[in-house]
Amino acid sequence: QVQLVESGGGLVQPGGSLRLSCAASGTIFSINAMGWYRQAPGKQRDLVATITSGGRTTYIDSVKGRFTISRDNAKNMVYLQMNSLKPEDTAVYYCNADIETDYYTREHKYWGQGTQVTVSS
Repeated sequence: QVQLVESGGGLVQPGGSLRLSCAASGTIFSINAMGWYRQAPGKQRDLVATITSGGRTTYIDSVKGRFTISRDNAKNMVYLQMNSLKPEDTAVYYCNADIETDYYTREHKYWGQGTQVTVSS
């Protein structure tokens, strides 16, 4: 059994910052790519940023230069530092991870329960 638990969401004014954290726990053999997605009301869930086990990162254009994804492989955690937040960043943010639970099992994508980020004055 694998769980991903996000934390760090909340209400922030435009231009402010938040740091999201996501902890993976349970039966974990290895974690490959990790990422953050977000879903605004009435919209589909969209990819925000990804990071490989080696630290290679990708971002959607709208967050480049403002958001930074990072991970701590020893702690099975992924983070999203969000600066210069805008009202259009308001969404539920989900972390995910491609996890192998043992040597013989193909990786499976796991999701957290989501954390609300609201950017408003």
